[in-house]
Amino acid sequence: MKTEFDSLVRRGSFPALVCVLGAILAGLPRVASAGLGGGFELPEAEELVRVLTLRDYNTRVVVAGATFLGIASGLVGSFLLLRRRSLLSDAISHATLPGICIAFIAMQLTTGNGKSLPGLLVGAAVTGTIGMMAVLAISRSSRLKDDAALGIVLSVFFGAGVCLMAIAGRIEGGNAAGLQSFIYGKTASMLLRDAQLIAVTAFGAALASALLFKEFTIVCFDTDFAGVQGWPVGALDFLMMALVVVVTVIGLQAVGLILVVAMLIIPPAAARFWTYSLRRMVVLAACIGGASGFVGSAMSALMGSLPAGAIIVLVAAAMFALSMVFGTSRGLATRWVRHVRLTRRVGRQHALRALYEVAEESSPDDPMQPQPVASLRDKRSWPARRLRAHLRRAAREDLMAFDADGRVSLTERGLVHARRVMRNHRLWELYLIAHADIAPSHVDRDADMIEHVLDAGMIEKLEAMMLEDVAAEEFVPASPH
Repeated sequence: MKTEFDSLVRRGSFPALVCVLGAILAGLPRVASAGLGGGFELPEAEELVRVLTLRDYNTRVVVAGATFLGIASGLVGSFLLLRRRSLLSDAISHATLPGICIAFIAMQLTTGNGKSLPGLLVGAAVTGTIGMMAVLAISRSSRLKDDAALGIVLSVFFGAGVCLMAIAGRIEGGNAAGLQSFIYGKTASMLLRDAQLIAVTAFGAALASALLFKEFTIVCFDTDFAGVQGWPVGALDFLMMALVVVVTVIGLQAVGLILVVAMLIIPPAAARFWTYSLRRMVVLAACIGGASGFVGSAMSALMGSLPAGAIIVLVAAAMFALSMVFGTSRGLATRWVRHVRLTRRVGRQHALRALYEVAEESSPDDPMQPQPVASLRDKRSWPARRLRAHLRRAAREDLMAFDADGRVSLTERGLVHARRVMRNHRLWELYLIAHADIAPSHVDRDADMIEHVLDAGMIEKLEAMMLEDVAAEEFVPASPH
């Protein structure tokens, strides 16, 4: 197969190459089915209902823990994202591994029980905090950028953790195999006390975020201003990062130190596509994180052979993809629609202005006289197809009308709009000539760039500056050219 594939590539036989690739892809499901013992089977309706209604005790514990973890991650991750320290969570999560191993070794040698979860989490919190402080210290006390500091701390601490894990495995009477669960997570084996710990931490994170919302907001958006106003920026920054450490530590049991960074970054990043309000963004991030935990853990319960932590992250990534495309504030589809509407509005205004200028030159006493379409094309060097599209849209909006000879004229409604556009354009031209020292022969292009976004307040200021008396709206200043 490889020889045939290489031969087809060298000969450039595209249809044959497509056939070979199609055969390979068609065989993948059979290979997967054979390798996985028959492949995946869709869950039965009864099993689906049992999981969604949380009838099983273990399912309730796992789903509740994952949901609360998603809520806490979304809340705290929002401030981390706005502080532009998203990758700091990655360094913190990797920095927890040495603390887990040290705590295991210490407890195993002293008490003989090295797998006490509270002790392991305390060790993770200690080294996670040290790693966070190391990143901040390197970036502030040296000329290294934040990415270099993050890379140094992440690699050094994780390398130390791997070495300590190997040492822990050689301790007499110690079984360190369970420590690997902190790397990859073990959501499916979550206990009630784990879920309770995550729930309490999520409540604490929500309470701290609510009480310090104003302070965190000002630190995220303008640290210098906060310092000038007397806010304890260092203490607030440290408290914010401490919340990140706490959420990272409690997420080790669920998704592991490798994937917990995704829970802190993806939900707030997805929420930002839906709103410009920080308050709404924080709430949406918590909802997206909680929904990712709920849906991901439920899917893992239906497909027991798949790891729950990875499924939770993939669900969050799917929500991010949907948000990136369909988000009502920053989504790609929304931005494309706005761009199309803006382009059409600008084109319509240019067509109205061109028709008014042509009518102003040929029939100044009656600007509603029909004009040849070719004269409009000469005004802006429009392609014929684009100009026709602008004129058809303007005609549908009752701004222009075509006569039997194919000429175009302004309607009464179109004349009102055209005068407003011309008024704004020429007021701005006069301002640029008088105050920006731009030559009249070059001012037209500069006015084109701003006239479409002038608001009522700016128009009033221009009128007061450039006209002796505030004239009526239908008054259009003479062309300065």
